[in-house]
Amino acid sequence: MNRTTLSLIAGATALAAVTGFAAVSPPDAPGEDTARPAARLPVERTSLLCPAPSSSDLAETSYTSFTPVTKGAESGGEARLEPADGGGDGKADDERTGTPVLTPKAPGTPATGETSGADTPALIGTAQGRFAPGWTVQQTTEVTAGTGRGLQGVGCTAPDTEFWFPGAATAAGRTDYVHLTNPDDSAAVVDIELYGEDGALESTVGEGITVQPHAGEAVLLSTLTDEERTDLTVHVSVRSGRIGAAVQALDDKTGGDWLAASADPAGSLVLPGVPKDAAAVRLVVFTPGDADADLKVRLASPSGLITPAGHETVRVKAGMTTAVDLGDVTRGEAGSLVLTPTDRSVPVVAAVRVVRGEGAEQESAFIPATAPAGTRATAAANSGKGSTLSLAAPGRAAKVRVTASAGSEGGTPVSRTYTIRAGTTQDVAPPVPSGLKGTYALTVEPLSGGPVYASRTLTATWDGVPAFTVQTLPDDRGTVSVPVADEDLSVLQE
Repeated sequence: MNRTTLSLIAGATALAAVTGFAAVSPPDAPGEDTARPAARLPVERTSLLCPAPSSSDLAETSYTSFTPVTKGAESGGEARLEPADGGGDGKADDERTGTPVLTPKAPGTPATGETSGADTPALIGTAQGRFAPGWTVQQTTEVTAGTGRGLQGVGCTAPDTEFWFPGAATAAGRTDYVHLTNPDDSAAVVDIELYGEDGALESTVGEGITVQPHAGEAVLLSTLTDEERTDLTVHVSVRSGRIGAAVQALDDKTGGDWLAASADPAGSLVLPGVPKDAAAVRLVVFTPGDADADLKVRLASPSGLITPAGHETVRVKAGMTTAVDLGDVTRGEAGSLVLTPTDRSVPVVAAVRVVRGEGAEQESAFIPATAPAGTRATAAANSGKGSTLSLAAPGRAAKVRVTASAGSEGGTPVSRTYTIRAGTTQDVAPPVPSGLKGTYALTVEPLSGGPVYASRTLTATWDGVPAFTVQTLPDDRGTVSVPVADEDLSVLQE
C-alpha cells in the first residue's frame, strides 16, 4: 500500500474521530441523486474566554456557567473555568490543573463562582462532552464607586481571529481598554487599529502586540494614539493564533460597561433591546470596505417599525466612524434598532451606547449589532427580579419558547411561549423557576416564523443610580452541521 493510500485512510479515520460518527452505506446506483442534507450533531468541545473584570479594589465579580440539556450529547465530559496563568506550566489545555473558579455538576443546572478586588485575572474555560453544547458563561461585576462605577456585564466569548468594536473612545473622561485573552499553548500576535470620523488614526504602537500563551493582556486605547476622540471603531485582527477580545469602556460621570464585538459586517443589522427608559441613545456605525453606506434607521417598537424623526437615514463614509445622537428614541416603550440599506447593500458594523438616569445619577451600557438567536440562545445569571428579556422580529412574525432552567441551588424549570408580531419588539418579564433558589438561565428557542433577535438586561439600583448591563443573545452554537459520510472504496485504488 503506497503513501498516498495510507494518507487517504488516515484522513478518513481522522474525520470520523472529529465528527464522532461515520455513516457507512452501499454505493448509490448510477444516476441516483446522492445529495442528502447534513446532520446536525451536538458539539463535543467548547472554549470560552472571560476578560479580567476590573482594576478596582471595590469590584465584586460573579461568574455563572450553564449548559442546556441537549438531545444526542455525549454522556461523559466536564467543564472548568480557571485563571489564565501565563502558560508557566507548559501543559496542554486538557492537562492543566489550575484551581477552577467554578465547577459545573450537570447540564441543566447553573454553576456559580465569585471573586473580589482588582487582582482577578482573565479566565480560560473549556467544556467537553455533555457540557459542551451551548455552554454559556456570564461575568458580572459590581463597582460601587470610582471611574466606571455601576454594573458591568459580559458574556464570555469563543476565541476568534477578528473583532470590530464601534463605540469606543479616547475622549477626556473616558478610560477604555481592549482586553485580549490567549487560550492556546503558543503566543498570539495581534494588531489593533483605530478609526475615527476622519478615518484611520496614525499609530504604530498597536502593531504586532504579543499575547503570551494562556494569558490576558489589557491595552489602554489612549496609549495607542495622542488624539482624543469621542467616537472610535476598534479593529482587532490576529496575525497568528487566536484570542478572545472585549472592550472595557469606563466613564468618569456615566459609569461603564463592557462593549462586546459587533456582529460580522453586513448590509443589514439589528441591535435588540434598547431599554424603554433610555435617556440618551448614541448610534455608532462603521464600514470597513471602500464604498460609502447609506442606511435607513428604524425602531422596531411594540406597535411596529417606526422612523425616528430627523434621523430617517445615516450616511457612513468608507473607512470612517459615524455617530448619531438619537436622544430618547424609545419614548418609554421597548425597542430595537434596525439598520437596512437605502439602495446598494454595503457591509457595516454598529453599536449603541445607552444612558439611563439623570444628572449625577447616570449609568451607561452598550448594545452591539448581533446575529439572530438561531436554533437556541442562552442567557445565564438571572435572578427572581431585575431581569428583562427583549425579543425582536424585524421581518416576519415569530413564535418563541423561553425556558427558565432550574436554579443553581434549587427549583423546577418552567417554559413559556411568546408570539412576536412582525416588525415589533416585545419586552417580557422572563419566566421564573418554581421554588427558585440561587440564579437561573434563560434559553430562547425560536419555533416558527422569521428570525428572532434577543437581548437580556440586568438592572440594580445603588444610591439612586440605575445600574444596568445588556447582553445580546446570538445562537449558542450548540450543534454543528456534519456532512453525511458514505463508504467510497475508490479512495483505496491506485
